[in-house]
Amino acid sequence: MRLVFIPPMKPKLVKSPPLGDDWIHEIKLDGYRTQVVINSPDDIRAYSSSGADWTKRYLGIVEAARELGVESAIIDGEAVVPGDDGRPDFHKMQRVIQKDPYAAILGAFDILHLNGHDLRDIGCKARREMLYSIVKPGTRIQFSEALPGDAASIFYLVDQAGIEGVVSKRAHSIYRSGPTANWVKTKSYKHTDLDLVGVEREAGKPTIARFVEPGTHHYAGPPSSPSAVKLANGYGRRSRRRPAAPRQARRCEKNTRRRNG
Repeated sequence: MRLVFIPPMKPKLVKSPPLGDDWIHEIKLDGYRTQVVINSPDDIRAYSSSGADWTKRYLGIVEAARELGVESAIIDGEAVVPGDDGRPDFHKMQRVIQKDPYAAILGAFDILHLNGHDLRDIGCKARREMLYSIVKPGTRIQFSEALPGDAASIFYLVDQAGIEGVVSKRAHSIYRSGPTANWVKTKSYKHTDLDLVGVEREAGKPTIARFVEPGTHHYAGPPSSPSAVKLANGYGRRSRRRPAAPRQARRCEKNTRRRNG
């Protein structure tokens, strides 16, 4: 049977991580949810959370999947691009994702199929043990380790480290596509200064504000919006010509929630 993309299991957003011994806690990686489907060493595809084929954007991850030495598999994870400090840098990922297919690595956290066996009815902890057994160190696919300790202490340390948040999973939960309360996510919040460069209005749709990072003028938004990038580039050129002009952009102070569910 040929393996195809399976819609991912999606965690419910909660205010605080759940207590108790029946939960596995992992770092919530700041990137794009990604599913790697292996049908053979020469037939490996990478998909976004919506099922879009992003194989050409993740050639490095595809090569790492080929090195796993499995006949077939479906691996669930988060593609991230490390920043200068080694932590996932979502803004950097937005800038390079379409330019450098070897920039991303995959934080693998679940496996749905392996060598002809459907694993979705097996508990989460057991699935993760099988995933751990096939991941090789030092490649662009790395296992997302569970964090030791109680939930409150884990979340405090993650928040202090400036990491996006924590995903908590019931140890014996089976894998089912779509939203679930058996997986929950608790997000940290980051206070960020951004420059407002313009707004986009389209009939029948909400107005969208567009922001850039101060100083670098890097666009802080979805990578699939050419008009937004054009706005950001235009602002950068104006700023270089008239660096002291206060009316070119308003400095906005904004609480931004890290993206990607």
